[in-house]
Amino acid sequence: MTNPPPTRLAFPAPPAVIDSRAEFVAALRWGLDAAFSAAARRVVCCSSDFSAWPLDDPTLLSSLTAWLRLPQRRLLLVSADFDAMPHQHPRFSDWRRDWVHGVEGWQPPARQRDGLPSLLCNDGGISVERLDEAHWRGRAAVDARCAHQHMTRLDALLQHCSPAWVSRPLGL
Repeated sequence: MTNPPPTRLAFPAPPAVIDSRAEFVAALRWGLDAAFSAAARRVVCCSSDFSAWPLDDPTLLSSLTAWLRLPQRRLLLVSADFDAMPHQHPRFSDWRRDWVHGVEGWQPPARQRDGLPSLLCNDGGISVERLDEAHWRGRAAVDARCAHQHMTRLDALLQHCSPAWVSRPLGL
C-alpha cells in the first residue's frame, strides 16, 4: 500500500521562526496573503492597537480589495483602541471607507482590554500569533485545530465586544 502524496499548499509555507518585529510583520503578511489565496470567508485580526501591523502596505490593500470582492467575505478587527488608526495607517483608514461593509471594527469592554492577544486567524486553518510581546517571538501555522482554537477564543471575546471605529460620523 502506498502513501498518498503530501497535500500541496496553494501558498508558501509559514515562516519557520518569528523572533523579531520584522519577522512578525513578515508573518502577518504571509498570514493575510495565505488567507486571501485560500479564499477564506472570515479573517479575524486582534491587537491592542495594530501599530506594528502592515495595514498601510499598498500590495496588501490591493490583495484585500480583491478578496473582499468575493461574496460573503469579512475582515474583523478587534482592538482596545482604534483612535490612533487614522494616524498610524492613513492609507488603510481611507481605503476602509469604501469597504466598511466588509471590514468591521470591534472593541471589548474595558475590563477585557488588557492582555489582548496579537493574533491573526481565519476559518481556513491559518494563524499567526505573537507569544512574547517584549521580544516579538511568535508562531505562524497552517493547522486547522490550532486555528479553530484561536477562532473559538476570539468568537468568545467578540460576544462581549461593541462595534467600534466608525467610518463616517453620524450626520455627515
